[in-house]
Formats: sequence, structure tokens, C-alpha cells
Amino acid sequence: MNKSERWFERAQAVIPGGVSSPVRAFRSVGGTPPYVAKALGSRITDVDGKEYVDLVGAWGPAILGHAHPDVIAEVEHVAKNSFSFGAPCPPEVELAEAIVSRVSAVEKVRFTNSGTEAVMTALRIARAKSKRNVIVKFAGCYHGHADSMLVAAGSGVATLGLPDSPGVTEGAAKDTVTLPYGDVAALETVFAERGHEIAAVITEAIPANMGVVPPPPGFNKKISELCKQHGSIFIVDEVMTGFRVSKDGWWGIEGTRENWVPDLFTYGKVIGGGMPLAAVAGNADIMDLLAPAGPVYQAGTLSGNPVATTAGLATLRNCTPDVYMHLDAMADQVFAIVSDALTKHGIVHQPQRAGNMFSFFFTDRPVHNYDDAKTQDTAAFGRFFHAMLDNGVWLPPSAYEAWFVSAAHTDDDLAIIASAADIAARAARQ
Repeated sequence: MNKSERWFERAQAVIPGGVSSPVRAFRSVGGTPPYVAKALGSRITDVDGKEYVDLVGAWGPAILGHAHPDVIAEVEHVAKNSFSFGAPCPPEVELAEAIVSRVSAVEKVRFTNSGTEAVMTALRIARAKSKRNVIVKFAGCYHGHADSMLVAAGSGVATLGLPDSPGVTEGAAKDTVTLPYGDVAALETVFAERGHEIAAVITEAIPANMGVVPPPPGFNKKISELCKQHGSIFIVDEVMTGFRVSKDGWWGIEGTRENWVPDLFTYGKVIGGGMPLAAVAGNADIMDLLAPAGPVYQAGTLSGNPVATTAGLATLRNCTPDVYMHLDAMADQVFAIVSDALTKHGIVHQPQRAGNMFSFFFTDRPVHNYDDAKTQDTAAFGRFFHAMLDNGVWLPPSAYEAWFVSAAHTDDDLAIIASAADIAARAARQ
């Protein structure tokens, strides 16, 4: 028994399933999760001393690579004055200013500790603003584990093959309408029938929790138009994409081109630089509904704490145009390397990408929605995953997740990925 196996055995005695987030347990791919000792740059090292090229990046926030020296230096400096004050502090103001300066559609920001909290807050604001209850979401889009958002969710729910989670009441679920992703006709129908009841429509800027599914051209614009027409709130969840795919997120790539603007954004991941931090953001009129400016209550003792906001601010300061160029170029190369290896060994697959986020579906059809995603051969992915891991490449342990590159990835990493992908493609065929 290696050290990771011993740690997992200990964990299962004191932590449900042995993990603090379900996908980490490796249930969908089998085996025991390696326990991590450290991560630096593009590499991650487990407790047994094995090093891997990391294509998970802490599920997105390690955009600069792990333990970037500038981020570490600034965090160490501020941490000496305490991790948290439970009071206002300059870094939270500076980070909010940085977000506002990057996203022209945003005027005010409220920090939370997780993407789940940010989405909960956005939904509460939307219901208060519209004076309605019904939320429209899309199957396979994951917006955290708030009760109403676990109806036909993606990500860990899809990975574990779970139905809508026990513990979610009928009352919580009845005000959530779930539609197939990308289905404009279904969206138009629900607005025609229930537009007067719909408080908000929420969608991932790029669905990436059923694997990466690029939005159909004009789909987000149509959501925006229908929401405006019916007095509903349009919420764009950029917890994954915000400041990862561009300096102003996916909206900066698509929304500015197609001329649509959501009422609210939710952010996370990159804005905390790997620390627990997220935010809801939007124009001043709607954001000022939040207490103490307005009547909508939201609070968090650790929200906007100096360490997390400093890490996020240092990260954003280092996300230069050159960094985004490097991310896109590296995503191009990893995407091509893996797809070529799968093709070479006759593995049916659909490579899909939006910005610098991508994934590979082990299926013979393009994936446009959650039902398409569920047609893939998850057993083949499991074989591919373990062969990649055995040969030094750290992937998401799920066929329903996005892959991430960082500014720290190099040509040496590409060589390791290429070698591993060739072996893993052969393993997937068996």
C-alpha cells in the first residue's frame, strides 16, 4: 500500500467518501486518488513523490501555474497582518476595482467565498428585482450545489450518475425549469407560456461541467433578448470562464461582439488565485439591492478577506495579454496532440473547445447538450485517464469536465503529454 492509499484509507474513516468534493474520489474512473504534497508551475507532486504535468489547474484558478512567485510574495506579505479581519480591507476594494476595470458591463461587485454562494446571491437578487420566483436553467450546466440548482446539474452529479440530489425538497425544485442546452425553441416556448413567472435565466458562459460545449451562435443573445422582453434577469455564470479565457471573460469574447449584456455575472476560480473567493457583479442599479444599500440580505464573515483578495489581485495583475496568448497557443497544442493520438489509434472521439478550455468526448457525435454528453464511453475514458496518470499527466478524473492549461506550461510539458497520450490512446482501445 502506497502513501496515497494509506491517506485515503484514513480519510474514509473520518470524511464522507474520503473526500471534501465528490469527483475527487475517483468513483467514475476507479482506483485510489493520489494525495497531493505540492504543486509548482505546471507540475503537481503526490505524497509518494511522483510528479505529473497538471492539466486540471485546481479546476481552473491556476491560470499562472501553481505557486506563482508574485502571488506567493504578496500573500505572504498580507498574511503577516492576519488572515482575516471580519472588517473592510483595502485589497477587497482594489480587487473589485480591477474587475470593474476589466469588464465594462460591471459597475459593482459583492464578494462571496464560493461560486455556489455567488449563484445563490444572484438568484436572490433576481427574484427581488423581478418580484417573481421561477428560475430557468439548462440541463448539464452546473451552478453550484444550492438546492434549486441541483435539478439536472452537470459536473459531479453527472460524473457520479446521481439523480437530482436527495435532500432537495419539492418546494425548492418546483420553481426551477430545466431546458435542453442550446434549444431556442424550448426557451421561446417556456417564455410564451410562463414569461410572467420567470425571475431569471441562468447559464454557464461556456458550459464546461458536462465537458466543454461551445454556445451555439446567437444563443446567449437570444436569452438576453427574451429576458429583456419579459422583464426577467439574465445571469451569466463565469465562475470557470471569468478572466481565464480573456481579460474580460467569455462575455468579452462573445457578448461584446454580438452586442448583448447580462444583468448579473457570477465569478470565481481565477479571481481568488486559488484561494476560496467568488463574486456576483453587475450594474449599480441591480447590485444596490444588496444590503446595506438595499433590502436583499447577503453576508459572509470571511467574504473579501485580505489573503484571498490579495491572491486574486496579484493573479489578475499578472494576467497580461502575453499570458492569454500563451494560454491559447498551449491549448492549441495540447488539443491537437491528444486528438491526434486518439485518431491514430482509432478511438472514436469528439474534441471540443471554447477559448482555451477544452475536453474530449468518447463518442461518435458532436456534443451539443447534456443528452449528447451522456452517450460517451466513460469506461474508455477511464482507461485513457489511468494510462495518462500512470505516464505522468494529471487529468480531471471525470469524462464530464474541462481541461485547463496554464501560463507555466512549456514545450517539455508538451513532450510528456504527447508520449503519455500515445500510450493512453492504446489503453483506451483495449
